[in-house]
Amino acid sequence: MSLTDWTGAAVDASAEDGPPSPDEWHPVEVPGRPERFAGADAVAYRTEFADPRDGDERATLELRGLYADARVWLNGELLGEHDAYFVPARYELDPDADNELVVECRAPESFGGVYATDRVPDERAVPGIWWGAELDTHPETFVDTLSLTPRRTDDGAVIDAELAVEAGEDLDDRISLSVRPQGFRGGGVMERARIEADAGERVTVSKTLELRDPAYWWPAGHGPQHRYAVRARLGDSERVVRTGLCEVRESDDGDGLVVNGQRVRARGFSLLPTGDPTWDVERAANANANLVRAYGHVPPAEFYEAAAEAGLLVWQDLPIVGADEYDPDAAAELAGTLASSVERHPCVAAFGVRADPTDHLAGVGPSRLARYKVRWRAWRASFDAGADRDLAASLPDDAAVFPVSGAPGVDPDAAHVYPGWEFGDPSDAEWVLDRYGCDGAVGAFGAGSLTAEEGGDAAGFDADAHDAYVAGRVAELAGEDGSAVDASQVYQTRVLKDVTETLRRRGTGLLAADALRDADAGAGMGVLAADGSEKPGYAAMAASLEPVQVVLDAYPATGATRELTVLNDTPEAVSGTVSWTAGDRTGGSDVEVGAYGRERAGTLDVPADAEAVELSFGTADGSVRNRYPL
Repeated sequence: MSLTDWTGAAVDASAEDGPPSPDEWHPVEVPGRPERFAGADAVAYRTEFADPRDGDERATLELRGLYADARVWLNGELLGEHDAYFVPARYELDPDADNELVVECRAPESFGGVYATDRVPDERAVPGIWWGAELDTHPETFVDTLSLTPRRTDDGAVIDAELAVEAGEDLDDRISLSVRPQGFRGGGVMERARIEADAGERVTVSKTLELRDPAYWWPAGHGPQHRYAVRARLGDSERVVRTGLCEVRESDDGDGLVVNGQRVRARGFSLLPTGDPTWDVERAANANANLVRAYGHVPPAEFYEAAAEAGLLVWQDLPIVGADEYDPDAAAELAGTLASSVERHPCVAAFGVRADPTDHLAGVGPSRLARYKVRWRAWRASFDAGADRDLAASLPDDAAVFPVSGAPGVDPDAAHVYPGWEFGDPSDAEWVLDRYGCDGAVGAFGAGSLTAEEGGDAAGFDADAHDAYVAGRVAELAGEDGSAVDASQVYQTRVLKDVTETLRRRGTGLLAADALRDADAGAGMGVLAADGSEKPGYAAMAASLEPVQVVLDAYPATGATRELTVLNDTPEAVSGTVSWTAGDRTGGSDVEVGAYGRERAGTLDVPADAEAVELSFGTADGSVRNRYPL
C-alpha cells in the first residue's frame, strides 16, 4: 500500500544525530518534489501509519527515487542510509501498533548530474521521495528481490537469475522459476532450484535459465520488441520481472551501433528530467526517434519499460555533468550500481560518463569571425579525461560507452555541436565536425526558443544566445504580424532541420537533438514546451527523422539552388519517386537507394515568390513528406 498523509520541512543539512525535529511541518505530496522547498539543501518528510501485518505476516518498506543522500528512521531508530536515488531503498520493518516514519533527504555533494546545474529549475531538484513510498506485507517466508542478467552464449542465450529470499522459518524446499514469452510464440522455460535456510536467515539463490530458440529485442524499424517475463515462486510468494535479449556495441568504424549483429543508425533526442518520462518516450517515438538519451540523470524503471515497449534505444548517462573532480572509488561503485540496475532492460544500448566538461564555444555568436573564434577557443581549451576513461572501463563491455561528451576541442568521444546557437550558423556543422575529427556520435545540437514573451530567464535557456540570433529579426523570421515567440520558434525549427539533415547526409551513426522537452516554463531547448504542447520544431523534427526521407543540402532561401538527397537508414534497399514543389516550380526523379545508403536526386531552384519548399518520396508502400516553410 502507498503511504499517505505526509508532512515536510526544510532542515539543517549539517545535523548529524537523530531524526530532524523542525519547528513546523507542512503538508506535502509524496511521491513528489514540493516546490515550497526549492533550493533547500535538506528536506525531512514525516508520516504515521498503523501496523499493517496480520498474524505471522512480515512488512517491508520501499522508497523509490530517494534523492539523494538519505537517512530513514522508524520510531526514532535509524533504519539505514541510502545514496543512489535510482535504486530502491528497501527495509524490513517490525512496526509498533502506531508508527512514525521520518525520511531526511539531502542534496548530493557529488554526482548530482544535471540536477546540480542550471539546466533544470530548482523545483525539479528538491531533495525528496520522488517516485514512490510503499509499505507491503508478505508471508513469513517470501521472495524479496529478483535480479536478471540476459546474455548471449555460443549455444544461444540464457538469463541469469538471482533471488533473495527472507526465511521466516527453517526452510528446505524448491523454488520454481519460469520464463514466458510476452506477446509472441516461443519456447518457455520451467526450472526448480533447491533452497535451504535457517529461520531468520536471508539467502541468495542463483540459477541460469537456458532459452530454447531465443527471440531478440530490436529497435523500432529493425525487428520486433520481443521480451520475456521471469517468474519466481516460493509457496504463496512470487516475483515477476520482465527482460529481453539484445546485444549492442559501437560499430568498428564509428558509424552508429551494431545491434544483434546488424547496423543501426540511431537518431533521436536528449531528455531532461521534465515530468513523466514514459510520456516523453511516447512523444519521442511519435517523432520517429529510435534513440533517447537520459542526459546527466537516471530516470525511474518505468522509463526503461516504456522505451523497450516502444523500440527506443537508450543512451544512459552517469550523473556527472561539468568539470568537477570526483572520488574514483565512489564513482566506480556508482557506475557498477547503475549498470546493475538497468542490465535487465534490453533497450539500454550506450553509457555516457561525463557530459559537458567545458563550455569554451558558448557565446561566440553569429560573428563573421565565428570560425576564427572557434579555432582560437578550441586551441586554448583543455580537459584531462583520464579519470573518465578509467571509469568508463568499469561499465559493461557489451555496450557502447562514451567517456566524455562535449564540445569539439577537448577530443570528446561524442561531440556536442551548436552551430547557429553557440557559434556561426547551421552551415558550420560539417566544418566544425571535420576540422576536429568528430566523425562518431553527436550527442547534442540544436537551438532554444521562447514559449512566452517574458520567458528569457527560464532554466536551461541561454537568453544571450537567443537574442544574438533572433532579436532584430522578428519581421524577417515571422512576418510583420509575427511575435518574438513566433520568430524564436521559426528560428529554432530552421536550425534543427538544417543540422539534423546535415548529420544524416554525412552518415552520422548516432545523433541526439537537444532536447525533446523544455525543462522550465517560458523557454528552453525542447521541441515541446514544458507543459508538453508542440512547438513547430516537433513536426519538423518528425519529418527530418523519418528513416527514409528526401532532404535538401541546407535550409532553402529564395533565389538559392539546393541539392536533393534521399536518405535510407533501413536494412533494406528502397526505390521510388522524388517530387518537389517550390512556388510555381515542380520537378522530380526516380531514385533507388541501397540499405543504409544516400543517393543524390538532382537540384531545385527556389523562386523569389516561394512561400515553402515541399519534398516527397513515394514508394510502393506509401510516401513521406518534408516541408521547409520560407
